[in-house]
Amino acid sequence: MRFFSDNAAPVADSVLAAMAAANVVDTAYDGDSLSRGLDDAFSTLFETRVAALWVSTGTAANALALGALCPPWRGIVCHRDAHINNDEAGAPEFFTHGAKLLAAEGEGAKLSPASITAVIDLIANDVHRVQPAAISITNATEYGLVYTPDEVAAIGALARARGFGLHMDGARFANAVAHLGCSPADLTWRAGVDVLSFGFVKNGGMSAEALIFFKPELAADVAIRRKRAGHLLSKGRYLAAQIHAMLADDLWLRNGAAANQAATRIAAAAGAGRLVHPVQTNEIFLAITADEAAQLRAQGFDFYDWAPNEARFVTSWSQPEHEVAALAKALAAL
Repeated sequence: MRFFSDNAAPVADSVLAAMAAANVVDTAYDGDSLSRGLDDAFSTLFETRVAALWVSTGTAANALALGALCPPWRGIVCHRDAHINNDEAGAPEFFTHGAKLLAAEGEGAKLSPASITAVIDLIANDVHRVQPAAISITNATEYGLVYTPDEVAAIGALARARGFGLHMDGARFANAVAHLGCSPADLTWRAGVDVLSFGFVKNGGMSAEALIFFKPELAADVAIRRKRAGHLLSKGRYLAAQIHAMLADDLWLRNGAAANQAATRIAAAAGAGRLVHPVQTNEIFLAITADEAAQLRAQGFDFYDWAPNEARFVTSWSQPEHEVAALAKALAAL
């Protein structure tokens, strides 16, 4: 019973069907009608004109986005626990050709204007220091916490005042929107976000993520960067097909809500006393001893040892009901 990562979740049936339907001769790279239709599809979703590009991984999406916002000689403020800082093997630095990540603090891996200024205000404005050019936030964060539209807007206002670009890593954007019940527009461009990495792989996709440019003029250079980085797939229509299927009838949002609901049930069974962080999306961090972890694994549960006496459980959009019920019962019995 796998609660290790939503990356291991199955592909949604409609996504597989869309890929099968795209299995005909068509224009190569991103010249096909499905790829060309992404701008319109995402413009409708976000209630403004955007440019959209598919990529095959979240790491590439984040790194290409940051390359659009930050030159090699400047820096990107992110949380010290951000995925781009700890889990992407230097890809942001590689794709930006040398930009420096500037790590900030914040409870639950959330940044705030205060935590950002605590970093950037210490940087002397001279040629001996890397000057920041961008901010990157993750929604939902690496601990499953969600930025509200107001919180994003406060960071967006700071970014505009300082002349910085603002990137949002939305690997679990669906879970964040499902939790808040707000419009995608309110959580992104209306709050000052310039580029969004919109995750689909964790949420029912197979191999497709999207880069959403709320400043469409940024997309042209990133399209070239995508090719240069080896991420322009010759049969890109299969990635575009996945994304269209996820957008149809708000499948992306319904899947995110299903994963969140499963996590909420499990957290309630575990009890508030075990929660290391509030459970707002589909990640649950629990205080569990090594002996208790061994008991759970002996019952067939797969999860991640996050830290000493702390475990992470992640629910997926397709988590079987019997697995959710079994884990809830096992945690309640500890």
